[in-house]
Amino acid sequence: MSATHHRLHLDEVRPATDKRTQRRILVAMITGLVAVIGAMSGLNVAQQELAISLGASQGDVLWIINAYTLALAALLLPVGAIGDRFGRKTVLLGGLAVFAVSTVGAILATSVAMMITARVLAGVGAAMIMPVTLSIITASFPTEDRAKAIGVWAAFAGGGSMISMFVSALMVDQLTWRWVFALPLLLVAVSAVMTIRFAPNSREHSVHRFDTTGSVLSALAIGGVVLGVHEGPEKGWSAPITVWALVIGAVAAIAFVLWERRHNAPLLDLTAFRDRGLSSGMTTLLIVFAVMFGVFLVLYPFFQAVLGWSALHAAAGMLPMTAMMMPMSNVAPRLAAKIGSRYTMMAGVGIFLFGLVTLALRASVEGGYMSVLPGLLLIGLGMGLTMTPATAAITETLPEDKQGVASALNDTSRELGGAVGIALLGSVLSAGYRSSVKPLLSGASTELAQPASEGIGKAFGAAQALAANPDADPALRQQVPTVISAAKHAFVDGWVQSMWLGVGMAAVAFVFLAVYGPRHEPTRLPEPEDDLVATG
Repeated sequence: MSATHHRLHLDEVRPATDKRTQRRILVAMITGLVAVIGAMSGLNVAQQELAISLGASQGDVLWIINAYTLALAALLLPVGAIGDRFGRKTVLLGGLAVFAVSTVGAILATSVAMMITARVLAGVGAAMIMPVTLSIITASFPTEDRAKAIGVWAAFAGGGSMISMFVSALMVDQLTWRWVFALPLLLVAVSAVMTIRFAPNSREHSVHRFDTTGSVLSALAIGGVVLGVHEGPEKGWSAPITVWALVIGAVAAIAFVLWERRHNAPLLDLTAFRDRGLSSGMTTLLIVFAVMFGVFLVLYPFFQAVLGWSALHAAAGMLPMTAMMMPMSNVAPRLAAKIGSRYTMMAGVGIFLFGLVTLALRASVEGGYMSVLPGLLLIGLGMGLTMTPATAAITETLPEDKQGVASALNDTSRELGGAVGIALLGSVLSAGYRSSVKPLLSGASTELAQPASEGIGKAFGAAQALAANPDADPALRQQVPTVISAAKHAFVDGWVQSMWLGVGMAAVAFVFLAVYGPRHEPTRLPEPEDDLVATG
């Protein structure tokens, strides 16, 4: 097929102006997105059951969870570009098929090796789904409807994990851990059917060869950094796997930049980062998601270990944040249309920052859930206002035929930010816990103090082992309430220290937006005659 014929064939794809068609496309993309998000967060509530069922160690469980994230993050940019080149609908349907097969494999897994293999394959499928859902939306919706559609996508990208965690906790509580995969499998089926029927198969117009070298280098760069950041807190920052992963990631990143600068059809045009919208949008999402994932890292053990809640109760405790985040993601486009995306993002990050300060000042063992609820509500509100304009700033920077790459950059910012946030804030939490718990354990026996000094989970484990031992020394039993109280207070102290780090990171994002935010003027809402032209 000639280049001219190729171009004419692809230009037949037009933005959907019919509202019913738009809704169907949006539902198809959102269900696929939530399947990916649900598979990412669902296993977090089933770690204990998973370990018992498969005979997995804690390290095995971490690999089962991280293998998915690693494959997803590494492949986002290459797969987004493949969708642009060879057809976004085609790649999405392929990803849904891969994801479905891998999910069935996870349901049937009988060993750690089978589960890790299934999770890696699921990550590959997720990388084929996540960026393409957004690029199909941006390519299918006309300009006047695109911001609202991106707002809905951003709402589910941010709140879908908490909703999925609640459903997964319900499944684990009422059935078994294998039912955690039921919802993603159902959503994949719905998305596939609706995608086949309603989604267009848009792609870029190019006569150049696909940038395979750039794709491999980008996968090595992102994958290396994510692996290193994941393994650092667990294995140690000087451990060989951590060092080699970070070195490979850094070398690949440098090679990627050098290669892309000399390639005539690069995977990613690096000059695009000169645009304030792209650079500020990616920086904002990276920092905000880093802090948000750091908050999530602490919330679940806070609810379960400190407050004594069940898994289902703990998952429900996160829903108020979602209840603020998702509606505000839909309000954000209208606010950006009035005051501009820069000031909307600044307002969102400012509220997000205030929520972190509220958490740092109010969180306490004695205050329970009400000591953290106001901060969680503010964080949800700020996230909702931030995500949509930041995502739109990224997708609007690159041309329509590069929307897969733009979507992949958006998703990579979230994934990389999450990995970095868990590592940074998790390390501060651990260090803060150890420094706070040591003086609180003075006078306690070594049998209880030693495990309690290593973490709140081990403190509870030692207490349970003592309670189960009928021959235990009564004097040791009397120390259990004191040791558990010390672990709870030290955990909250460590959390507070990590939240102050989050405050500093959010402040950096706010200043960056103030100095280098997008210069976009408020968007003029279309007049009736504009709609007529658009549909005519």
